[in-house]
Amino acid sequence: MHSEVLILAIFAFLYSIVAGRIERSVVSGPVVFVSSGILMGPLVLGWFEGEILLQGLRALADMTLVLILFSDAANAELSVLRSKLKIPARMLLIGLPGVILLGFVLALVLLDTLSIYEAAILGIILAATDAALGKAVIADERVPDWIRASLNAESGLNDGICVPFLFIFIALALEATGTAASSVDPLLIVIEEIGIGLVVGLGLTWVAGLLLKFSMSKGWLTEVWAQVTVPALALACFALATELHGSGYIAAFTGGLLFGRLLGKSKHQFVVAAEGIGEALAMLTWLVFGIAVVAGIIGLVTWQIMIYALLSLTVVRILPIFISLTRTASTKKDRLFLGWFGPRGLASIVFVVIVLDSDLPGGEVIALVVILTVFLSLIAHGFTAKPLSKWISRQHSGTGD
Repeated sequence: MHSEVLILAIFAFLYSIVAGRIERSVVSGPVVFVSSGILMGPLVLGWFEGEILLQGLRALADMTLVLILFSDAANAELSVLRSKLKIPARMLLIGLPGVILLGFVLALVLLDTLSIYEAAILGIILAATDAALGKAVIADERVPDWIRASLNAESGLNDGICVPFLFIFIALALEATGTAASSVDPLLIVIEEIGIGLVVGLGLTWVAGLLLKFSMSKGWLTEVWAQVTVPALALACFALATELHGSGYIAAFTGGLLFGRLLGKSKHQFVVAAEGIGEALAMLTWLVFGIAVVAGIIGLVTWQIMIYALLSLTVVRILPIFISLTRTASTKKDRLFLGWFGPRGLASIVFVVIVLDSDLPGGEVIALVVILTVFLSLIAHGFTAKPLSKWISRQHSGTGD
């Protein structure tokens, strides 16, 4: 155990001292983490046992996603988002259903071992985009503010929106196989998941914001303990909403939006600690993914699965987003850029673990497709983030072709 901790600690230290240099290159952090995980895992050096680490992946991915959602939402520039609200609204209300539908149809065509409900589940899982993997674009100030705000809002909300539909189709799939414990009311699930998530996220954060302001006015808050407030609040929003059968991801994101609004300019001193913890957890998550997950799919990928993964990252995502943004102020190049940067990551990993826990007949096939798609997304979106961010900035500065 101590040897594994030593390896992780040395790796984290070495990456931390070169992180700035790597972030300026075309190689993204997650690519480095997954590649290092593959190298250190059973496939190459054998320093870690994949099966042991795999057991904690769900909890690790959950915590990472929650902290990133909350901190990104708190840092969101709402004034910029409000001025272009039509863009993320169309991406979520028109583009997202289109991505799910196309993914569903493609699954029926290519993966004939999946039932109709399992095909829908796969479409839902891979419609969720990752705020963490999109960070390289969202944080790049060369990219126009409204594009970054739109991608941030979409990635923050679409996984939360996907959650209730994921549970609906899992319940329907189990009912179809005769293993469901009880009948399901889809409308009730949607109301519970989204409604409870909103109420918990906004309610808990509002109370916490008032208490935090009161503490600051009395001078009770210390510099050290101020760094604990946001991580604790983000996890509390997620845990309470989940305990009440709501969406913890929606609670975390809406809580972060309200927190940023309540704290105003002073929000950054509180959010920075959550960002640091989130980055550290993300590093561990992608390391575990490389060690315990990627090695396990070698040799299992079929040509149908490979084609599905490639189309999911391209046509299935880009076409609905492009169509959803017609008749808006965005140019064709803007729509292609927004369509391309829908990386799959932590949310998809969490969702696939939920599916595996449900013991669906097609669960292993779904997991294999999702794992391959996430792995390809890490590479494709990781290596294109910097060049395409530079390209889109040139289009808006008037120096593009």
